[in-house]
Order: sequence, then C-alpha cells, then structure tokens
Amino acid sequence: MKKFIVLLVTLSGLITAAQSQTGNPYVAAADKYFAAGDYFSAAEYYETYLNGGKSKKAQAAAFNPYVVTEASNKKVTVTSTSKEKVIYNLAECYRKLHYPDKAATLYQQATSFNKAEFPLATFHYASTLRAQGKYDESLAAFQVFKESYPEKDSYARIAAMEIENLQFVKSQMARKNLDAYKIQKNTALNAAEGGSYAPTWVNENTLWFTSTRAQGDSKTGANHNRVYQSTYANGNAGTVSLTNIPQPSDMQQGVTSLTPDGNTLFLTRWTKTRSSKTSGIYISKKSGDTWSEPTLVSRLEMTGVNNQEPFVMPNGNALVFSSDRPDGAGGFDLWVASLDLDGSVGVPVNMGTNINTALDERAPSYHNASNTFVFSSNGRVGMGGFDFYYAKGTLDQLSAPKNFGYPVNSVKDDLYFTSKGPARNILEDVVLSSDREAACCLELFSLSKPKPIKQLSGTVLDCKNNQPMANVKVVIMDTINNRQITELTTDATGKYNFTVEDYLPLKAMASNSGYFNNSVHFNGPADEEEAAFQSPDLCLTQIPETPEETVEVKNVYYDFNSASLQKTSYASLDNLAQLLKDNPNLQIELDAHTDSKGEEDYNQKLSDARADAVVAYLVKKGIDPSRLVAKGFGESMPVAENTNPDGTDNPDGRQLNRRTEFKVLKK
Repeated sequence: MKKFIVLLVTLSGLITAAQSQTGNPYVAAADKYFAAGDYFSAAEYYETYLNGGKSKKAQAAAFNPYVVTEASNKKVTVTSTSKEKVIYNLAECYRKLHYPDKAATLYQQATSFNKAEFPLATFHYASTLRAQGKYDESLAAFQVFKESYPEKDSYARIAAMEIENLQFVKSQMARKNLDAYKIQKNTALNAAEGGSYAPTWVNENTLWFTSTRAQGDSKTGANHNRVYQSTYANGNAGTVSLTNIPQPSDMQQGVTSLTPDGNTLFLTRWTKTRSSKTSGIYISKKSGDTWSEPTLVSRLEMTGVNNQEPFVMPNGNALVFSSDRPDGAGGFDLWVASLDLDGSVGVPVNMGTNINTALDERAPSYHNASNTFVFSSNGRVGMGGFDFYYAKGTLDQLSAPKNFGYPVNSVKDDLYFTSKGPARNILEDVVLSSDREAACCLELFSLSKPKPIKQLSGTVLDCKNNQPMANVKVVIMDTINNRQITELTTDATGKYNFTVEDYLPLKAMASNSGYFNNSVHFNGPADEEEAAFQSPDLCLTQIPETPEETVEVKNVYYDFNSASLQKTSYASLDNLAQLLKDNPNLQIELDAHTDSKGEEDYNQKLSDARADAVVAYLVKKGIDPSRLVAKGFGESMPVAENTNPDGTDNPDGRQLNRRTEFKVLKK
C-alpha cells in the first residue's frame, strides 16, 4: 500500500508541476512520460486529453529493447503546444509501440500541419502505410516526402531506399511458386499477450526463446523479458516453462546462445530507466542442471555503448554480436570476437561494409550445414523494416548478402532466424520471429519450403544452318568439382533434358561424328527459385572434308580502315576459343579478307593485321599460339562481286567479302 501511495503522490506532483506550463494536467503528464520514453503511459494521457478527459486506455504493448525507433543525423524540434502537437506525439507513441494501424490515422492528420514544425509527419505516415500493407499509398507518400523535404539527412536517404523497397515488394509478391512456402504461427509457443522471439536450439528437441508473456509477478508486470523453454519437434511444441537462468527483478533478459558443449551461455541483459536503456552481453556457466549468476563480459564493455544479441559460432571459436560501438558503418553493426574454450572473449572486430550498412544490422546466426551466415538488416533494399539476409562462406570470406525474399520476409520486422535444414536447403526446417501478424510484437513462426528438383534442358544445332541435330552425345560436367553429372543423347528435336538438386556452374559438352566437339557454360536462372532452366543453344561445326575448305567465323567486325576488333565480335571469337579448347589437337589457319575498296597493297596489309588481331585475341583466351597461323588475303579471294554488272557499287557483295575464316591444318 505504501508503494501505491507514493506512486499517487509522485504522479500528482508530476501533473501539478507541469500544469502551469501546459494548462492541461493530462498533456503535462503525457509529455513527461513521452520525454522519459514511456510511450504506453504517454499514449494513455494523450488519449484521455483528446477524449475530453474521459479515460481511454491504450492497448497493452510489450517494450522491445532492440528496436531502434529513429535513425536521424539531426534533432527535430516540435515547438507547437497546441492540439496538433498532442496528435503528433500520440502518433509517435503508437509508432514506437508498433501499432501502425493507430499511428497511420494520426499521422495522416499531421500531414496537413505546419511542415516546419512537423517535418517528418509525411515520412512516418508513409512508413505506417507500408507496415499496413498499403504499398501503392505508401509509395506515393514517400515520393511526396522525398520531393518536399529539403534536408539531405538520413530521413531523405531512408525515403529513397523505401521507394526502392516498395518496388522490391511488388516484384516479390509477383514471384512464382509462393505456395511452396509453408509458414505458420506457433500458437503453442506464443502467448495471448506479449511478444515471443529469439529462438535458440539447446539440443535436438529443446528450444529456448524470449517472451514478455505475463508471469503473475506484480513487481515486473507482463512486459518483462524472460527466457523460456519448450520441447519442440516437427512444428509441435510441448509445455512452455521458464528456464532456470538467474534473473534479478529489475533486469530484462533476451537473446541467448550456447557454446557447442552446452556448458557456457551468452545472453543479452538490459535495464531501462526513465531516460535510457543500456544492454550488455553476459556469460553464465552450467554446473549440473543449474546456471551461475550471469556476469558482464568486460572485454566488450564501453561507456555509452549497447552490446546485444550474441551468437556463438558452431565451432565455438567466435562470438558474433550486434553493437552501436564507435568506428562502425553506422547504427548497430555486427562485430566478431574470438572465443576460447573457457569462454574468454577476444578483441571485437567490425564485420565490415560487406555486411554492415549505415543503418542497423542485428540478430546474427550461422547455418553450419550450408555454410550460410544469416542476419537481419533495415539498411538494404528489402520488404521494409528488418529483413533476413544471407551470405555464403566463412566469417572471414562471406559472399555479398542476398535477401531471402517474400514470404520468408514480410513488410514488417523479421528478426531472429534458426534453421535445422540440411546442407542443400536452409529453408526446410526454420523457426523465426516476426511481427507480420501482430499489432505490436514479435511472434514465433515455423517455416518450411521443400526444395524441388531443378529441370534443365538445352538444344544442339548445326552451326551452318541452325537445324536441330538428333542423336548427339552430350556430357554434363560440374565445373566447380570437375565431375561428370550425366551423359545424354539428343532427341529428334535436338533437345536434351536432365535434373539437378540445385543450380550450379555447369558445362554441356557435345560431340558427333564429322563435327568438331563444342561446349557451353551456364549457371542457371538469376532467380534460384525457378524450377526449370533452358541452357544456351549449343552448335556444332562440321569438319571440312578437304584441307582447302574453309569455315567462316561469323559476326567478326573491325573498326573502319582498322584492325581493331569491335566488342560485338567477342562472343563469336569466344565460341571459337571454346571450340579450340574442346578439340585440343586442332591447329588452324586464321584467314582475313577485305573487299576491293582502296589500293590492293593497302588491303593486303590490312587483312594481315586483322588476322593477327584475331590470333592475338585467341591467345589472350588461353589458346597456345603454336596452334594458330595468321594469314591475310586482302581483296584477292572474293566470294561475291564488289560491283554490279553496270559498274555501280554492290554493298551486299562487299560485306560478304569482308570476312574472317579458318582452315584446318591438323585435326
């Protein structure tokens, strides 16, 4: 009872002290709570004021310590003391409590207010429309903001990125095979009220996660973050219970990660005061079935810095975490520190701009089976809010990150991803957290996407007439591992078909009696989700029957009156280089010809230079120069008339005469 009386006295004093400044006790109280970051209480009092003094309780919402609600390089000051400021601040409260439906209506009103006093109203209105799934309206609002906002700060940059995001959203919603994704809310793990997030596998069938569900503790209330556990297999959860990790009543506990032996635990802890919140990474040791009191990892601590979301790499030799420490790319970055067997942490190193952006990177994890690093970011083109991205490789050599796309990602926040999928399919067995179906908080979802066998096909043609060739042998090679995948024979239409588990760099090698061997390289479609892919056509060149017979190398062009090859010639010459590689005993003579314009001696020299240019190009492509002979014939061997019978110029004939050919010197 004493505490309740003290609370009333404090609140009464708070209202009385501020009343003389604002003229309204509800607004005064709301402003105080707003300044302290207690948006739930502030919303209640703003609502009461706008409702004429009648109490209108805000919906209960869980405080999420990880969500960065603003990213700005300047302080925005709202000077109005009118009802407009109350409406705007109430919109801010609901945005920061992750109620876009409530916030959007209020921000829409604020877009008509004085732009100098409320410069970000349109920006936040656009973002809440996007969170509601109103993509066209959101896109239009962001474009209005971009055109009317004079500053060149982070809001301007974010608006430009959000326009790209919304265009990305549209493309993702139009993707094929979306019905192959099976994603559903884990109702057994989520609570009726409060959030659930940050799943961590403790062993094959035990899942830890963080939740703000009510625990019947009057000291901490329903918005306290605690670590829970449940058995979990095949999408089915057992009874949810608190873990036995020690937790003081004034401390919040979040993301957890265990060393491979299961005996050392790293976790996020934080406290929230009236003016700030500070998070740190703690360590706890297991003894029997109990955990020691977590202690702060001192190596990571810096004054004024938040460290959070630890992840122990599967081999136990590194700790990855998110931090707003200085000397990063901006916002929260991902950092990595070495880890010894006893849990000692080394000096943190920033993961660099391949991973980190000017905004926030968070929630790191690693899928060991497929060598895939997964994290969340709001600083890249995506669906909006935080999206999941993945990068292949080891921590010291990761590929450029890619967005998982829809529906792995949503237009809201997608944070914390863990997979038990096999090496070829990280999406086969996933637990993730997202607020995609919630008014306020992150919830746990299961995701499964079976990976279909890929269907590949190609066609073999005769290079001379482009007619399909039947009964040609085609060998498919995996060029990464230099191994044969399959051997095929083309059908009556010249086609060959085969399947692979995943797209990878391949080579199709074709051979047929009376023809030079030839091959073509291909990787698969740009969209890895495509179930089928048509490889480039593969054409075979007939072997000349006599030494004098020539084979024209089509589409070889030179600059006017020059031996310089035009770029349009490269594809054809690359095909010739590949033919020489596929026929390693082949030696050829490269012949260049001109038309009759100009002096005969000049044309001879020009053709010599052009033949030399082709040989030089092939040598650069790896062909042994001893297999190549260059020879120019000038205008001496026309295949068509350079002039018409009446003496006028014959441009078509001249074009046929300007040609590049080869003869077979040795097969």
